[in-house]
Amino acid sequence: MAENRGICGQAGGQGRETVCIDTYRVLDSSRDRDCYEDVRVYLTPFGQEIINGTCNVRVRGCEVAWCNVAVDPIQFNCGFYQLTVRYYILLTLESCMGQGRAQEFNGLAVLEKRSVLYGGEGDVKVYSSGDNSSACNFDPRDAGNISPIGVVETVDPIALSVKVCDRNTLNGCCFCTCEQIPRELASNAVGDLVDPEDGNRLFVSLGIFSVLRLQRPAQLLVNASDYSVPDKESVPVEESDPCKLFRTMAFPSGEFSGTNCAGQNQGGNSRPTSSDRGGCGCRG
Repeated sequence: MAENRGICGQAGGQGRETVCIDTYRVLDSSRDRDCYEDVRVYLTPFGQEIINGTCNVRVRGCEVAWCNVAVDPIQFNCGFYQLTVRYYILLTLESCMGQGRAQEFNGLAVLEKRSVLYGGEGDVKVYSSGDNSSACNFDPRDAGNISPIGVVETVDPIALSVKVCDRNTLNGCCFCTCEQIPRELASNAVGDLVDPEDGNRLFVSLGIFSVLRLQRPAQLLVNASDYSVPDKESVPVEESDPCKLFRTMAFPSGEFSGTNCAGQNQGGNSRPTSSDRGGCGCRG
């Protein structure tokens, strides 16, 4: 049995610097720039009361509170999968209530994106041991997975516009109802949401950048070298003179240049893929 140690496939064991690693192989990916126009913002009773009394609202900040990713095979297109991404966006809003008094409140918007990527074919079910692995424990979630893994990388969206409209004036993008938003997410982010029959509605337009990819587990042979002990020693902090340590730090000139956007406006397009952002006037 000793001759089988360190073997990974037929090429294993031929050199001390060749090792086998278990990782994920990216089969397909896309880079997207999506614009969502007039997306409904769900509010708490406090926020709903504010927009019922004023139309002067602006967005102070927005961030991705949570993201749900689903992967489904496409019939009659072997190896291709539909990647459905649903973003839950937390909005920080501010309204002018008169006499120069500003009131801040929060809201939650939902964005949905669908894209078709190649995920390869695989009939191998992957299982792994865990802390609860035993002959008597059964978890349906560990019943093996033959679909590729969908991964989404994104940054906080950019607020482009905001408007308050009468209920019958504008019907914007509504990817889900108030009841379909996870209660735990809403409670932790903004609070209990409402959707009254009467009153105004709040809509925002958001732009978001994302990178989508499909990946599968893979075993790869890589060249490696033995770990070496670092030569550099850490310098202890002198608590009696903190300014001395501060003076040794490099000045962050790039933070003051105002041009820290290198690489974001470079040309070049990724390979086109079929994508759908759910309609509702949303443009890519």
